[in-house]
Amino acid sequence: MTYLDRASNLLDAIRANGRYRTIRTHGLGELLDFSSNDYLGLATHPQVVEAFHGASRVGSGGARLLGGSHREHSLLEEELAAWLGRERALLFSSGYHAALGAISVLARTVDTIYSDRLNHASLIDGIRSTRNERVIYEHAALPPRAARKGRALIVTESIFSMDGDAVDVGAVLSTLGNDDVLLVDEAHALGLLGPQGAGAAHALRDPRVVIMGTLSKALGGQGGFIAGPAPLIELLINAARPFIFDTALPPALALAARVALVLVRDADHLRVRLHDNVARLREGLQSLGFPTIPDLSPIVPLILGGEERAVEMAQRLECRKIYAPAIRPPTVPAGTSRIRFSVRADHHSEYIDLLVQGLASCLTSSMRKAGHLALGGEER
Repeated sequence: MTYLDRASNLLDAIRANGRYRTIRTHGLGELLDFSSNDYLGLATHPQVVEAFHGASRVGSGGARLLGGSHREHSLLEEELAAWLGRERALLFSSGYHAALGAISVLARTVDTIYSDRLNHASLIDGIRSTRNERVIYEHAALPPRAARKGRALIVTESIFSMDGDAVDVGAVLSTLGNDDVLLVDEAHALGLLGPQGAGAAHALRDPRVVIMGTLSKALGGQGGFIAGPAPLIELLINAARPFIFDTALPPALALAARVALVLVRDADHLRVRLHDNVARLREGLQSLGFPTIPDLSPIVPLILGGEERAVEMAQRLECRKIYAPAIRPPTVPAGTSRIRFSVRADHHSEYIDLLVQGLASCLTSSMRKAGHLALGGEER
């Protein structure tokens, strides 16, 4: 049996479990998009696009420590640090690389790593790359300080990417010892929460707090970064392999992100519109019998349970010109497959209403087919 035969067998197993995925080969066309993390609609903002087109070059030409460092990078890092109230910031080519780099380096300063069970895969992979003892704690249930082992690195998201719920990062900080450190992934909070959209951890001016962020969501671009005390950033420059050996972010993207950041800081009207849209969708889901959480994050999950049911719902919605793909394991735990709606500020209220109406039609069709209605992932 060749390796291709074994690869085919592995694909067959993925298909049998309802977890086979394909890449779309065309755009969304006229579909209403509820999948994008472009929460404030800045990826297509004329000023952001113009800045990208106005860059003097595209590729960076190499790693930052070689020939790939450009003025656009340094200026963006300074502006990100000022926005977040941190001493310094360091760009990575993606949020994934930022997670791998920061965790691998921070792990050298602690004994044990504590990670929320629902953390993003990038955080999980960063933790797995270390040799530290690690503890996976139940979601939002960090063990008390007395129960922890030695110096601890606590890793958590502020808004969780699949459930859309938030943790009280201030409460987590209050449990830290002097030798502990808290890495907060603010990917889905930056631009949306806090003064000028500076995130859920903005008020935590404590050197034990390290911020991980991305340029690819509310800022509408591409790339990731770490923000925190200057000595940590210096250590990342000298020890984080995903920074040292990776080609730097294209200067054109850094320039576009700088323009997007100016817009984000003055985007209270967009944040209000976004939160109004989220509230409207949650009310619509509740009217259909689906439970929702009170957090007004832009992520609104519809938990359906099995993989086949989630895929069928996504297909029914797409037939109604609504794009909201099914989220299945390993992205989420088994038995919690879902449709994950990403709400944006540039969604008109009628788009939200069309989504709710589409869901109601899908449920009616499902009832006719199966003879029952399933709510919140439980069949009744």
